[in-house]
Amino acid sequence: MAEVVVLESETDAGILAAASIRRLISQKPDAVLGLATGSTPMSTYRALAESLRADPLDVSRVRGFALDEYVGLPAGHPESYRAVITRDAVEPLGLTPGNIRVPNGDLATLETAGSDYEAAIRAAGGVDVQILGIGRTGHVGFNEPGSSFASLTRVKTLTEKTRIDNARFFMSPDDVPIHCLTQGLGTIRRARHLILLAFGEEKAEAIAGAIEGPVTSSSPGSVIQLHPHVTVLVDEAAASRLTNLDYYRYAYANKPAWQVV
Repeated sequence: MAEVVVLESETDAGILAAASIRRLISQKPDAVLGLATGSTPMSTYRALAESLRADPLDVSRVRGFALDEYVGLPAGHPESYRAVITRDAVEPLGLTPGNIRVPNGDLATLETAGSDYEAAIRAAGGVDVQILGIGRTGHVGFNEPGSSFASLTRVKTLTEKTRIDNARFFMSPDDVPIHCLTQGLGTIRRARHLILLAFGEEKAEAIAGAIEGPVTSSSPGSVIQLHPHVTVLVDEAAASRLTNLDYYRYAYANKPAWQVV
């Protein structure tokens, strides 16, 4: 069962997630982070950056793998996930740019891009902690409904709903790519710790499906039920449709002191 922690705000969730990541880096200076993009992980990146400024920790050896990348965007495009990860995580956290990998969405090398990325993750020893968001369709990474739980990094076609959700980052909805490269659900399952964050009422249905619904490819986020170490950090709105909400609150309030997120 995932540990579900209901917090008052995104800021509180970010602080808790950042503390967990900082603790990992202090114990393993060359830790491998799975880096998500979008608005959801921003509170985590901000809190971790603030923590590192207030109490410096050597992060020069930390390695990272982005969850996904659009296919076919020109090099240097401001909404490529290479650019977003650099802007939102690498620079604020002071990570070494050469240690951070993003799937290669170049059309010229697309045929082998997925297997190349899988090989790079394996060569790094696997991901220690994977930061995740969840879409309204229940997707994690860009694993849309119907994705296999055994899937590895590959090309996927984005749903219209996902493209509409991501249009806010582009000049026009038509500019949102139709295809992407994404870590598969099987790839994500290999990470040693998953931290899933979700905020707002619009994520409530997806969160309920991921935590309490049937394990089904129709709800890709439900893959977390197959993982031995999952932490779900949500605000009140995102938690509003959870049937066992009272139990999650009770369990967290009575958590043993030696257990940490």
